Amino acid sequence: MGFMDKLKNKFKQNEETEEVSETYKQGMEKTRNSFSGKINDLIARYRKVDEDFFEELEEVLISADVGVSTVMDLIDELKMEVKRRNIKDSVEVKEVISEKLVEIYYGDDDEDLEELNIQDGELSIILVVGVNGVGKTTSIGKLAYKLKQEGKNVVLAAGDTFRAGAIEQLDVWGERAGVDVIKQSEGSDPAAVIFDGIKSAKSRNADVLICDTAGRLQNKVNLMNELAKVKRVIEREVPGAPHEVLLVLDATTGQNAMSQAKTFSEATDVSGIVLTKLDGTAKGGIVLAIRNELQIPVKFAGLGEKMEDLKEFNAHAFVYGLFADLLEDTAE
Repeated sequence: MGFMDKLKNKFKQNEETEEVSETYKQGMEKTRNSFSGKINDLIARYRKVDEDFFEELEEVLISADVGVSTVMDLIDELKMEVKRRNIKDSVEVKEVISEKLVEIYYGDDDEDLEELNIQDGELSIILVVGVNGVGKTTSIGKLAYKLKQEGKNVVLAAGDTFRAGAIEQLDVWGERAGVDVIKQSEGSDPAAVIFDGIKSAKSRNADVLICDTAGRLQNKVNLMNELAKVKRVIEREVPGAPHEVLLVLDATTGQNAMSQAKTFSEATDVSGIVLTKLDGTAKGGIVLAIRNELQIPVKFAGLGEKMEDLKEFNAHAFVYGLFADLLEDTAE
């Protein structure tokens, strides 16, 4: 059984996996239409797999924002695999591409790397970072809603005290998600707000405290110093915390998101990415670039506007979303 067949079967096993596949299929329509369309066109024009075929494939992958060094790795892997399997027909390459995309994502790691590090029976702290305008507050609200639906007692701390309206915005999301928001007045010391948040979360016997942080100060150094200070307060109050540092990135910004990821991961140990607006871009390949070049897993993907549209990331479902039309064409 080929990889495509395994992928197809994986998402037909039960209602839950079928729902996941449908969510990714709908949410990745723009990327798929662009990506699959170009690959199908390429395969229609090249009956045999040669150097020209790989050169054009390289361009297709780069245009999907897979990232130049990731594309080079992928093309090298594909060439070796095509040679190893003695593949002559370009149609057979689709199978190898989908297989290698999943392999590039997971590398040597197991498939549990997308799971949130939530501690059983004690307070788990999630620090959320990212520049203004990427959907940070929205993602916090949706994550709080998701965790509450899973039976967790969740508290939010409004640590973005510099941006006008940020505290009120988090308040609104807190109400929607049905969780408490710990806050002070605009302009307060963020570290003091987070300190209050930890005390309140402990007194409420909360399972999870999600901390919002500033997305912009006068300059990058100020912002990174502020984040480092917040992190020190958390580490002092709860040994071993923060249990997750989630960086929120906007998928529609492509390579700009990569440079943000580099900056933030230098300042604080980013443990996972929340990739918003994946449904709004034709450049969803950024997922692979982030994972391969920065070694940071994407933990959540934004695939729509609704509260429940923040989904745990799944590399198999992502590749399914890229190739869904093709998989359905080959269905019996």
